[in-house]
Amino acid sequence: MVAPATTTPKVLCIHDITPNRRRGGDIRALLSPATVGSTTGFLGTLTLEPGEVVTEHWHPYSEEFLYCVRGTVTARLDGDHQVLAADHGVCIPIGMRHRIVNTGDETAFLVFHLSPLAPRPDLGHVDTEAVLNPDAPHAPIIQSGPHAHTVTVDALSADAVPADALPAGARR
Repeated sequence: MVAPATTTPKVLCIHDITPNRRRGGDIRALLSPATVGSTTGFLGTLTLEPGEVVTEHWHPYSEEFLYCVRGTVTARLDGDHQVLAADHGVCIPIGMRHRIVNTGDETAFLVFHLSPLAPRPDLGHVDTEAVLNPDAPHAPIIQSGPHAHTVTVDALSADAVPADALPAGARR
């Protein structure tokens, strides 16, 4: 079930969203089609403990804006390493492989936004290395509050996205 699009603003708290730990860390899709009915993108948070990683993946339809609020992480972007310290952000282009590691000595907290949306949620991410917790829920689940519901999304492997289904400019 996807939340219907609405013109009424919805305020949610990250503590009402079940963490997605499938790729590592604590990822919460706070404002998304499933939680607020957004139609152009989604925003969420990433919390990584020292040494924790988000496994490498890429987005065939979306660019990702990643802003580090607290801590220090290293982003591997198509093989190049970029340090992202507090108060720094990066725009990860469509099709760019990326992996995030907390290389600091404190908990890192980041905010991300992806847009535009993939045609279907299961086409939004392509994993390029084994996910850390393949059985973990990986769709936003609102645990409490006025919009509580569960969304189920099936994952696809990297080979499941045919090259001709990708938008122009997307890379593997």
